[in-house]
Amino acid sequence: MLLKDKVAIVTGANRGIGFSIARTFLQNGAKVIACIRSLEAQQEDLQTKLDPDGVHNLQLVYLDLSKEQVIKSAIKVIMTTNHKIDILVNNAGIASGGLFQMTTMNELRRLFEINFFGQLLLTQGIVRLMQRHKEGSIINISSTAACIADPGTLGYGSSKAAFVRASQSMATEFGNSGIRVNAIAPGLTRTDMFDQMTPAAREKLINSSSLKRAAEPQDIANAALFLASNLSTFVTGQILRVDGGIF
Repeated sequence: MLLKDKVAIVTGANRGIGFSIARTFLQNGAKVIACIRSLEAQQEDLQTKLDPDGVHNLQLVYLDLSKEQVIKSAIKVIMTTNHKIDILVNNAGIASGGLFQMTTMNELRRLFEINFFGQLLLTQGIVRLMQRHKEGSIINISSTAACIADPGTLGYGSSKAAFVRASQSMATEFGNSGIRVNAIAPGLTRTDMFDQMTPAAREKLINSSSLKRAAEPQDIANAALFLASNLSTFVTGQILRVDGGIF
């Protein structure tokens, strides 16, 4: 129960890494505000999967990071809960691959709108709630693509690298308010994005790691639990690579 009585916001909580983080936080005693993009279609199913015992520690909020007004509306909904927000996990995002010369500016803008600008707007709103209580933990989910310049990753990797850099600045600015900001950079993880890759691309990434396997979403959730909990009260401004040892 590392997060007993804490309130956490998790974006992209309907599947993959976000789902595992939300479930792990609930199992550790947190109240979770799960932000998802298809609220009505998934509400009942997600509620059952994340909160099977019906202990009412889960609230679902509609969020689309590509739409500024929707982000602002989500912030207002969260504010009306009157909860003290302890944790924000910026997990939602999109992936896109393509060689630089084949990537349109519209696709680059779409990546940055969702993976960077939308995340920053949401964080601006939520951090104000944290500053009232002079404490909090913000966890930004980046990617090893921010660090490793593989062909075809310019757009996605650049958007995630920008998020890493922003995380470090946030850590500097919010430290006086008792708010910690860290980023997790997962390696290849068994999510929907994993399934969309070619077998050759997956094998290349697996073989480049020391542990010779892909991560499970739970591996990333465990790292997020550490950064969200009081076990990491003196950790801020860090980029935690959970990639099985890629050097």
